[in-house]
This record gives sequence, C-alpha cells and structure tokens, in this order.
Amino acid sequence: MKKLVSILFFTTLCLNAQTPGEDDTGIWYMYFGTNKISERFSLHTEAQFRYYETSSNFNQLLLRTGLNYHIDSNAIATLGYGFIDTDPSFRSDEILVNNITEHRIFEQFILKNKVWELLFEHRYRLEQRFLTVENKNSPFYEKSTEHRARYRIQMTLPLTNTFFLNFYDELFINLQDNLFGQNRLYGAVGAHITGNSSIQLGWLRNQFSSAVFNRFQIGFFFNPDLRRKSK
Repeated sequence: MKKLVSILFFTTLCLNAQTPGEDDTGIWYMYFGTNKISERFSLHTEAQFRYYETSSNFNQLLLRTGLNYHIDSNAIATLGYGFIDTDPSFRSDEILVNNITEHRIFEQFILKNKVWELLFEHRYRLEQRFLTVENKNSPFYEKSTEHRARYRIQMTLPLTNTFFLNFYDELFINLQDNLFGQNRLYGAVGAHITGNSSIQLGWLRNQFSSAVFNRFQIGFFFNPDLRRKSK
C-alpha cells in the first residue's frame, strides 16, 4: 500500500542529511483579510506566495477563503476552502515529482482572551486535504485524501499605539500514519498602518521530523467593514 503523498513535499527534500532547500533561507509573502459583511458574519480572504530563496525559486501558492461566524467578540467559528499549488523540489530537476495540487476544506474555531497587556489567541483547525501528485516522468496522476488537526497559540504584546510584537507556536497532527506533521515557531514586529490594517515582519522556524526550514515572513493584514459601502 502506497504511503500518503502529502508529506512528499518535505520528505523528498530530506533524503540526504542536509539538502539545499534546508540550508537556504526562504521567504513567505502573505495577505490576510477579515471582511465584515454583517453583525455576525465576515469573509476570510488569504493569499500566500512562498519561495525557497528570498528572491526566487518558487515553492508554493496558497489561496484560502472562508465564512466566519462571530459568536461574540472573543469567539469565531469558520468554514472554509483552500487551494494550494506546490513545487516540492528545491531545483526542478532534482526529483521526479513535478507538482502537487491540493484542494482543502477546513473547519476552525478561535478563542481570544487578555492577560494584563498580553493578547492571546487559540486557534483550533481540522483539515480535509484532497491531493493530486503529478509525476513529470509519467502521464499518470496519484490522488490521495488526508485529514489533519492543527492547534496554534498566539500572543500579541502592544508596545505603543502603533507598534507591537507577535509570537505563535503551531502544532500539526496527522490523523493517519506519521502522527507528527510539523511545528511552526514564529516571532515578528508589527505596525498598525490604519485602524483596520497592519503589517508584520517576522521569522518562522518550520520543523518537520527530519528537516528544519527557516523563512522570513512579510504579512499584510486588512480588515475592512464592507457594510459601510452598502449604506
């Protein structure tokens, strides 16, 4: 029986003790939006462009959207969809796998609380992942379905009315073989641009069972209230 292929993106990079992809520092360019459409509902929008190196060598495109239900100011439930296109090779001619395409459905619950000046956010997420692997040496495609659970704890520390620090740790658990998926440890400096937008410049340590990848991150956050336009 064939192993599930979603981990192929990383395991193919880890066949040797040290790989070029692991030695280089990549970058993620990210956009996140929470678009208010009613008192209780908002739309989540997200786009990420990920590279193996800081200025080139495409790795992954991630597009995600979802419908948020705001239970109250500190609790949000989300049902969403994501499309992910991945080039799992550091160099296109290094391995046989040419491309991994993924359609993803996710369910999410966020809880927020404040301790002194620290703002905490707990994010619980379940994912159903439908993957298609294209082999560049074969006309056939390999398909699989995976299920995964994620938990992220995030802490934000305001420094001034404009600047803040943001930290999080997120654990990925596979709900099939190879229980440990990955762990992401993140730290960033952020700045509020306007009342509904901000930017973060950060560093991500992405750990897998046999590899660790370091990534710069540039994130832009924009949370408009679309109800105003209708008025």
